[in-house]
Amino acid sequence: MTKPVLTQSRLQAGIWRASLAEAGAEQPDITASHNATALDNLRWSAGDQAGVWHLEIVIPADILSDGLQTIVLRLPDGTTIGSLAILSGEALADDLRAEIGLLRAELDILKAAFRRSRS
Repeated sequence: MTKPVLTQSRLQAGIWRASLAEAGAEQPDITASHNATALDNLRWSAGDQAGVWHLEIVIPADILSDGLQTIVLRLPDGTTIGSLAILSGEALADDLRAEIGLLRAELDILKAAFRRSRS
């Protein structure tokens, strides 16, 4: 069997939706976990094309907390085929401020280089 490929995913209203291509005719044997704890709320439905499956995972409220929370999708052999990272709380605010600061500094460098090249 070929390795399934995560082809699209989105998070909306607490439900992570993904599509798996090349997953075969039978429901994929894929596990989702958070901090090495298996999530048992996976819902599968067959796609319109052969070998395509749609997956929905309801994000448990008890895993949502400050910092980075990651849900990982794995094959039975342990190979990771996808993940969802959720960053929230105070850590998010600090991280975004730092990233914006770096982007501003890089933009200033680019502006200075552009001005030098024009003169």
